[in-house]
Amino acid sequence: MSATDVTPWLDTTAHRQWLHSGFARIIRFALPSIRPSGGFHYQDVDGSPMTGHRPKLFLTARMAHTAALGVDLGVPGAGELLDHAMDSLLGLHADTANGGWTSIPGVDGRKSTYDHVHVGLAASTAKMLGHHRGGELFDQVVDVVERHLWDNETQTLRESFAADWSDSESYRGANANMHGVEAMLAMGRVSGQALWHERALAVAERLIDGAARSHGWLLPEHYSAAWEVQLDYNRERPMHPFRPFGATFGHSLEWARFLIELEGSNLIDGPSWLLEASEALAERALDGGWGIDGRPGLVYTVDWDGTPVAAVRLHWPICEAIQAAAALRQRTGKSHWEQWYRRLWDHAAHYFIDDRGVWRNELADDMSEGGELWPGRSDVYHSGGAMAGPLLTEH
Repeated sequence: MSATDVTPWLDTTAHRQWLHSGFARIIRFALPSIRPSGGFHYQDVDGSPMTGHRPKLFLTARMAHTAALGVDLGVPGAGELLDHAMDSLLGLHADTANGGWTSIPGVDGRKSTYDHVHVGLAASTAKMLGHHRGGELFDQVVDVVERHLWDNETQTLRESFAADWSDSESYRGANANMHGVEAMLAMGRVSGQALWHERALAVAERLIDGAARSHGWLLPEHYSAAWEVQLDYNRERPMHPFRPFGATFGHSLEWARFLIELEGSNLIDGPSWLLEASEALAERALDGGWGIDGRPGLVYTVDWDGTPVAAVRLHWPICEAIQAAAALRQRTGKSHWEQWYRRLWDHAAHYFIDDRGVWRNELADDMSEGGELWPGRSDVYHSGGAMAGPLLTEH
């Protein structure tokens, strides 16, 4: 890519209007997913409800967050989605007997930290927006984090529990802690309490400045209860949707964005390694990982020598790469990240965004629409973030 400096797309009215229009189309597609009894339908390619799918807590929370972004951007329909999502989080998903939330209403399953920290993100975004139920949900999240999720000894988040908060799982995961960092960043912003950003930094120090740095900026995702790295975890399940074997470039790119946010915190003094690590993660994923199997784009996972393991193309790593490139261009001023930002949007427009402006979740081997891992169009969080996130970043 050329090193010649160019005017950032985000500094142009035309591109920002394109992003806003794209986000509005995503909100319009999501509106029919509202379930009158609470939660949201899992949408098929045509937008109709898919059979065999119950409302899921993390998807309801993600809808609340994305819809709140839409309200902030003045997108009609976003308020209806937000109100329904908030009522669902405080109603359908609420575990009134044990506290916290049920991951799948009507199913006696475990309580997942991954799911609960998404509620923290939703509550924070809604509260920041001034939603009338945002403070109520936020206070509940704080109580759950303090009572159950946060492990003060290791300065990390525990993973999962039985419905009554007993039987804490011995596994520790980078994925739940990464989204925990996202939630804690938002919780700090809306509350003004430095504690949340201090905790986010503690998690980042362990996982990024420690584990990712020592593994060539490929982040180990799986750990024991004592935070011992388990590099072979799920080797036999490379297509697991949440705990796949190997390193996940999409998560590296999410981390890159969160580290930039943490560095820019006005609540703590962010150490210099945050920017260094953000660029290192993004460079390893994009400069070192793009098209490594001979096809354009990012594979799902790689082994510890950098060879592809699960070569399926998913939409969410591209969405996260777009947001990371935008954040790094804004923070560093380097045209390298502007070139990646443009290249990523070209790739998304070619392969992932359909004629209605709705993102395909997955591509098959021939780069047409696939559905082995994530069929249908289940989630607007990543695609909505790709469209709205850069607009809501100061430029």
